[in-house]
Formats: sequence, C-alpha cells, structure tokens
Amino acid sequence: MDIDFEPFFQEYETLRNIVDATFNRVQEQYGDCVRCEVGCADCCHALFDLTLIEALYINHKYHQRLDEKERAALNEKANLADRQTYKIKRDAYKRMESGEDQSAILDHVAEQRVRCPLLNEDDRCDLYEYRPITCRLYGIPTAIGGKAHTCGLSGFVPGEPYPTVNMDNLHDKLYDISERLVKSTPTRHKKMADILVPLSMALLTIYNEAYLGMEAANPGNKEKEEKAHG
Repeated sequence: MDIDFEPFFQEYETLRNIVDATFNRVQEQYGDCVRCEVGCADCCHALFDLTLIEALYINHKYHQRLDEKERAALNEKANLADRQTYKIKRDAYKRMESGEDQSAILDHVAEQRVRCPLLNEDDRCDLYEYRPITCRLYGIPTAIGGKAHTCGLSGFVPGEPYPTVNMDNLHDKLYDISERLVKSTPTRHKKMADILVPLSMALLTIYNEAYLGMEAANPGNKEKEEKAHG
C-alpha cells in the first residue's frame, strides 16, 4: 500500500503517551486505590470499540510483532470474541428498537463480559505494549457522557472527588486523527472515520486498498474495472 500512515501513528503514540502519564500520575497520588497488578485481567473482559486510527495501529503492530503461527491461534480466539460481541450488540439493538430505555441498555451491555483474544492462558496480554487506550486507563476514574466509571476492584469510593479522565474528549482526539487520515487518502469511503470496531475485528480485518476503498482511485484499477464490465 502506498499510503503512509506513520505520521498519524506518531500522533496516536503521542496521545497514548499522555494517557500513560495521566494514569501514572493518578496511581502515584492514589496508590491505595489503584489496585492494578500483574495477573489481574478484569478489564480484559470489557466491551469497547476502537476508532479507525487505533484499529489500524493495533492491526499494524499485530502483524509486525507476532508471527503467522501466533496470529493463526489468536485469530481463532478473535473470531469467537467477535461472534459473542455481535450477539450482544444485536440484542442491544433489538432492545433499543423496542423502545427500551437507552441508559438501561448501555448499563446492561457494560455488564457483559467477553474475553479479549489477546489475553493468553497466563492472563497476560500478548500485545501489552501496544494495547488500546481504554485498557491503559482501566483502574482509574473515567467519565463517559458525564457518567463516572471506576473499576469495581479499585479502592475509589463512588461519589468522592478524584482526578477523572474525560473519555469523550479522548474519543474526539482519536476521531480527529482518524478523520484527517481519511482525508489524506484517495478513498471512496469518505465517512470511514465514523466506523467503530471491537478489538477482535481490528485484528481480523485486512486493511488493504480494497477494504480502504482506494482501488478505484488507481487509474490502472479503474481501467481494469471498465474492461471487466464491458
């Protein structure tokens, strides 16, 4: 692929480093409340989606850092996780269509647990260094849509004032990088930055020119398509 994603990957890494620094700062201030430790995999069963830039970045590192045999084994787990996630989202959609309260649906989804395909038998992450931003913040207070969230295993007391990470602001920054990335490519899919995917799908997807909608932008490919259609 001729598209150079590296400048956008660097932007993502800069944001990721800020997130890591934020987590470390809260951990230093509230060490008795942040109870993350090696072998704790509670957050590795949470449901969340990735923006385009994060999906592309993790997919890139997945292929760069793991060999074909390792990826084959992980792909089986990713397929299982993806099927489970699809069923949960389909159920949530049906409940929303029936008129059920959206907050109740979201709370129900948040209670569902799907084992991350990157979580190995030792309860360690096989791509820990490149894990998503959401994973990096689990364990300290966050807020989504004005609603506070804390890890159930932490020592943070609900209702008490703590430094809180605004996940909506973070998502906006990730979306901005994704949108500028899309605008820099000759893609037919102009709204591609709007797509959110679970980590399992990010691992399984082949982000080639066909998927990214850039084949028709190549004159040679366009000529082939015209010939194929007579």
